[in-house]
Amino acid sequence: MLCHLIQYGAVKTFSLLVYLLPRRSSRALGAGLGHLFYLFQARRRQLAIENLKAAFPGRPEGEYKTILWTTFGHLGCQVVELFNFDAMSSAEKMDLIEIQGQEHVEEALAKGKGVMYFTGHFGYWELLVMHHSLRFATLVVVARTLDNPILDRELERIRTHVGTHVLPRQGAIRGLLRALIGGGSVGVMIDQHIQDRSAVVVDFLNRPAATTSAIATLALRTGVPVIPAFGLPLPGGRYRMVYEAPVTPPADDDPDPARTYTQRCTSVLEKYVQLYPELWLWMHRRWRVVDSGVETVPTEAGHSESVATEDLN
Repeated sequence: MLCHLIQYGAVKTFSLLVYLLPRRSSRALGAGLGHLFYLFQARRRQLAIENLKAAFPGRPEGEYKTILWTTFGHLGCQVVELFNFDAMSSAEKMDLIEIQGQEHVEEALAKGKGVMYFTGHFGYWELLVMHHSLRFATLVVVARTLDNPILDRELERIRTHVGTHVLPRQGAIRGLLRALIGGGSVGVMIDQHIQDRSAVVVDFLNRPAATTSAIATLALRTGVPVIPAFGLPLPGGRYRMVYEAPVTPPADDDPDPARTYTQRCTSVLEKYVQLYPELWLWMHRRWRVVDSGVETVPTEAGHSESVATEDLN
């Protein structure tokens, strides 16, 4: 408990410093802290380099390091921006954000049914969720509970004060299903490794990746549209929230519709990672199919969380 209090005190002290600094200076501080983690986290750095080499083979060694240096700085900046946005009014938040693809959201909402959004640990995903709940409608999301319960409550406060509803992973699928059936909007992450009976293996950045089938399972069950969404940084500390057209559902006679749907969604995320590799979370073990012993599946082209699927019957 004492350790939790010390950690909480350190985070609150840091957040106070962020609040006191001009936003431009606080963003620079965040990027600097991210670069410090790059220098001292040798194991994570090496894992990230290996992931980059597998995704983009044949590039100069210096290019991998440049991408990763930017990635760590970006993550540090995102943490700081979470504190900055927490202190802003709704109008101040909205003034910093522009939208691309708003028509896709409005068309989906106008149908009066539920809507499912997905993203990955890419760009400014926390600000994306915050913005969506403010501008469009309450978003129901799933989040892992932090080991420190005090910090977990603080993070949940930041996430929910704009209207976002956070579900714990345990029982999350039923909560998401209830929200969709009731006409609500839900958001799911698609880029974490899944090692249970719900996983489907799809191609992601040249390698097979065990992926949640929750998005496909819920969409097929409810018939709601599935919209990819991404938060991109712009010059001057501004952001563009991008909403793509809904992913095309699989055909009625598809022999494995959940896998097909999941591949199509994953391919949209892959496109963005290829365009902006410095904005994705390279330093985690995304590809563990060999460890899990799950069979592989070839890539299927298609348009354009993580939680396990529970028994929905």
